[in-house]
Amino acid sequence: MKILWSVAFMLLSAAAFAQTGSAFGIKGGLNYGSTGDFENEIPNRAENPDDKIGYHLGFFAKADLGRVYIRPELLYTKLNSEYSVGEFEVNKIDAPILVGLNIIGPLNVFAGPSLQYILDTELEDVDVDDVMEEFSVGAQFGVGIDLGRLGIDLRYERGFKENEVEFSGINRSRIDTRPEQLIVALSLSL
Repeated sequence: MKILWSVAFMLLSAAAFAQTGSAFGIKGGLNYGSTGDFENEIPNRAENPDDKIGYHLGFFAKADLGRVYIRPELLYTKLNSEYSVGEFEVNKIDAPILVGLNIIGPLNVFAGPSLQYILDTELEDVDVDDVMEEFSVGAQFGVGIDLGRLGIDLRYERGFKENEVEFSGINRSRIDTRPEQLIVALSLSL
């Protein structure tokens, strides 16, 4: 929880000390992807998930430093995956810290780490144990267009390491909660 407060403080600080062209605002959008494999030791099988649509909502700050910018974000994200045993949901707080480069006109590219804190996991009609690690780290990279106060971006996110959750309702089964997703977002500078 201390990390979330630190990221929130960074967002507010970046907005307060912003230079010309810097911004603070809200953002939201859709994510399309899934978590990792479902594994069942009895009958010894692994299953890839079907990708599903989820969403995210939150805040961002952007500090322009010429052609380069820093953009920390704080987002609530819901990620869905479909397995033969049911739909699996992950609710988490994401805090990407992106470094971007303004290419030509409104076009920019960016990349950086994404800090993730898992709030809850659910599998349809099954008791879910706690996730192995509530806090994990991934990476995001993508491309964006800034149209005045409105921004549009497309990015890819992937978790770095496996982070499993086990189920007491299915014999010796687990799902890797690590996300792999495409994210489309709209942002509005306030």
